[in-house]
Amino acid sequence: MCGILAVLGCSDDSQAKRVRVLELSRRLKHRGPDWSGLYQQGDCYLSHQRLAIIDPASGDQPLFNEDKTIVVTVNGEIYNHEELRKGMPNHKFRTGSDCDVIAHLYEEHGENFVDMLDGMFSFVLLDTRDNSFIVARDAIGITSLYIGWGLDGSVWISSELKGINDDCEHFESFPPGHLFSSKQGGLHRWYNPPWFSEAIPSTPYDPIVLRRAFENAVIKRLMTDVPFGVLLSGGLDSSLVASIAARHLAGTEAAKQWGAQLHSFCVGLEGSPDLKAAKEVADYLGTVHHEFHFTVQDGIDAIEDVIYHIETYDVTTIRASTPMFLMSRKIKSLGVKMVISGEGSDEIFGGYLYFHKAPNKEEFHSETCRKIKALHQYDCLRANKSTSAWGLEARVPFLDKEFINVAMSIDPEWKMIKPEQGRIEKWVLRKAFDDEEHPYLPKHILYRQKEQFSDGVGYSWIDGLKAHAEQHVTDKMMLNASHIFPHNTPTTKEAYYYRMIFERFFPQNSARLSVPGGASVACSTAKAIEWDASWSNNLDPSGRAALGVHLSAYAKLPSVPNGNLATKIINNVQLMMETPASGLTIRS
Repeated sequence: MCGILAVLGCSDDSQAKRVRVLELSRRLKHRGPDWSGLYQQGDCYLSHQRLAIIDPASGDQPLFNEDKTIVVTVNGEIYNHEELRKGMPNHKFRTGSDCDVIAHLYEEHGENFVDMLDGMFSFVLLDTRDNSFIVARDAIGITSLYIGWGLDGSVWISSELKGINDDCEHFESFPPGHLFSSKQGGLHRWYNPPWFSEAIPSTPYDPIVLRRAFENAVIKRLMTDVPFGVLLSGGLDSSLVASIAARHLAGTEAAKQWGAQLHSFCVGLEGSPDLKAAKEVADYLGTVHHEFHFTVQDGIDAIEDVIYHIETYDVTTIRASTPMFLMSRKIKSLGVKMVISGEGSDEIFGGYLYFHKAPNKEEFHSETCRKIKALHQYDCLRANKSTSAWGLEARVPFLDKEFINVAMSIDPEWKMIKPEQGRIEKWVLRKAFDDEEHPYLPKHILYRQKEQFSDGVGYSWIDGLKAHAEQHVTDKMMLNASHIFPHNTPTTKEAYYYRMIFERFFPQNSARLSVPGGASVACSTAKAIEWDASWSNNLDPSGRAALGVHLSAYAKLPSVPNGNLATKIINNVQLMMETPASGLTIRS
């Protein structure tokens, strides 16, 4: 991932303004530690912090067309760039960068080329011939992007809040699948797939079609000129990604440069469910496996850094981002710059445990649509910013446009969870890769129950966070929470604790409005809570809040006397677990 910052149409073209733009751009340097670039044309500034993945030698940005009248700063990867180049034989490309095609596509097609891009991206394009500009974000919002407005009428664009929050009168998340045009005078949606209307699809389930679509999504993401690997939690989604990548790596350009044996990475508390499952999958696939351990105290110590980087106070996002943040630092220290991850599957296939209670296929499908549309505020934000904090890029094949179209066209009756028929969550995906002759995964991994990342790294992680918040947020503070935080009022001490940290870094009203709110159980939307009356009394984003579904669902928890003890859970999990001594360790 890279970091982009643009100031467009400001009233100041002085040297002092240029220095200020450079200063703000440096706030994004963690996203792109390899090179910096700044282009100024009158009252417009385009800056870039580069993480070099494709063509590291010559792909520095901003990028230009042949006569340098079109200027582009981009964060992302365009997987079909070679095909797009072939479609423009009369154009001369300055670099081998995958993003070099954007300026030339604009020359050929004007503003209507964005849907031709297959990849993840955020970009700002300046046409110096008339000083017009466009801004666009990928279909689902895999890359992070914000838009702001200055008092002087300027438009500001940044990969992260911290690039614009101090200089804009108002700012907000740039909506996924949208384009902002200075000529048209506002935003419009360029991404209009059939599923977006939430109409109920009727295509029969074909496991081979689904399998091929996902294999293609993984294969295209093997495009890289730098060392890479896969994030492997041992759950279904990351294990399928690893299995397909391991099968198809040999013979690729990446294998010629970096070897045909895949590297895999996992993080967790000592003895956590993910570590055990990931090791088994890695042994089965023959990957070079790297296992990282952290303690509850390691995670707690990192919370402030995590909130500063991921720019949210959402509880479940912070819980899951912390181990990913710690793991990303270790991965980058090994010289790896890109990883492939499994985000998005649960939203597409209804993999969260609360989907067990979906009353019918119509409700099931509508909830998956709502979840996909909100991904940019949750899992995409986590995956993008937790890794980018250390100059690491995360790619997510489940959010491939073509794959989503295939998966979301399936009659949702096939996705419904029906235990009496042996159909657990994500059954259609599991069945598609249940190959007896050439198995992708061991059966018990292929049919392992869903674990949310913040649970799978170790159940005592969440319990430890709650205990820590209990020590730092008093009952009196909670009584006044609605007065201190009238918007998205925290309802738990853990949420209050995160909110205090967030407000210290980002005190502006626009910042607090950029974070989603609302009740949730096991990562549901507020609407899905209506599916089970008991859930309204058990609002927690952990998968263990899905009472009657999760194999280790919450029991009635005792109070915790100090922050070094994890609270009680049921099903053979130790009642009180001492937190081990601090220290992040690595085992390969």
